[in-house]
Formats: sequence, C-alpha cells, structure tokens
Amino acid sequence: MIFTKPELPYAPDALAPVISAETISFHWGKHEQAYIDTLNSLIEGTEFQEMPLEEIIVKSDGKVFNNASQAWNHIFYFMQFLPGGKKTPGGSLLKQIESQFGTFDAFKEKFVDTGATIFGSGWVWLSVDDKGGLVITAAKNAENPLTSGLRPILVFDVWEHAYYLDYQNRRKDYLAKLWDIVDWSVVETRFE
Repeated sequence: MIFTKPELPYAPDALAPVISAETISFHWGKHEQAYIDTLNSLIEGTEFQEMPLEEIIVKSDGKVFNNASQAWNHIFYFMQFLPGGKKTPGGSLLKQIESQFGTFDAFKEKFVDTGATIFGSGWVWLSVDDKGGLVITAAKNAENPLTSGLRPILVFDVWEHAYYLDYQNRRKDYLAKLWDIVDWSVVETRFE
C-alpha cells in the first residue's frame, strides 16, 4: 500500500489569521509530505507494507513508528479545522465535557495549559477511554494515544513548525487561537 497525502478540505489561506498560508505550505505541504514519503520508503517490502496506518502505529517502533504516527497525527490535526465550522460542541460530547471539567471554558483552559507546558515538541490530545470518559494527554515527539488503547478525537500540534512562522515562541497564544478554527462537528463525529 502506498500512502498519499489527502487534499485539505479548505484553501491554503482559509485558516488565516490563525494559521497562515505560509505555515500551511511548510507544515502540511513539506513536513507532512516528508513523513509520508519516508514512511513509504521504510515499509516497502516489509510486514507493514499492506497494513493501514493505525495498525502500523500500534505494531511498529523506531523510524517506522515515528513517520507513521507523524503522518497520521498531521492528517488528524488538519482535518479537524474548518473556517466557519461548528464553534462549540453539543449533545453527548458537551455533556461529557461539562461532567468531567465543569464547563466548556474550563476544559479549553486545561487543554491549552497541558499543551503549553509540554517540554520540547509533541501533541496535546483529547481522547476517549474504554469507559467513554475523556482523557487529556500530553505527548512527546510522535507519541499517539492509539498505542495506549485510547481513541483520539481532538489534537493540537505543539511542534514549533506548527506555529513558529505565525506566533514565534508564543505557543500558548497559538493554542488559544486554534479554538477559532476547530470544527466541533468533526470532533463530535469522532466521539460518537
């Protein structure tokens, strides 16, 4: 199986000013393409060649894991955004957020604080555990909740290439602005 980078469901400048077209060009255009190209070359002729990406993530380690997970993480990240998308969660997801975090605003604050305090590069994830509870996790480098048996539903990228062109070293500002472009209908679908 040859992995390819999917098309974004929006124009490269559609997320501005939260994420600029220049950042999309580098982050999605170059970084994501490099992960996919490297993964394709690493798995050729191996046991991973015919596996779906999620299975490779769970069963691999080292360079194969890093490139598979980073490819998947970036697709997951970019596909949750939509200018003009649903701005707040509803239904059972909102009820679960309020049950566990008190309010939607309290959840957002905890999520941003978790991402802002990651040392170095990584991801901040919202996942669902096997009992239907929500779990916020900080992940270093290419770590992914799939390897812990969790089902991810939302992620913010805290690698510098995700925000440095637009926010320089102001990671927390970048994280706080991402709420403006999250399409909660995507996150709700992942939760159900």
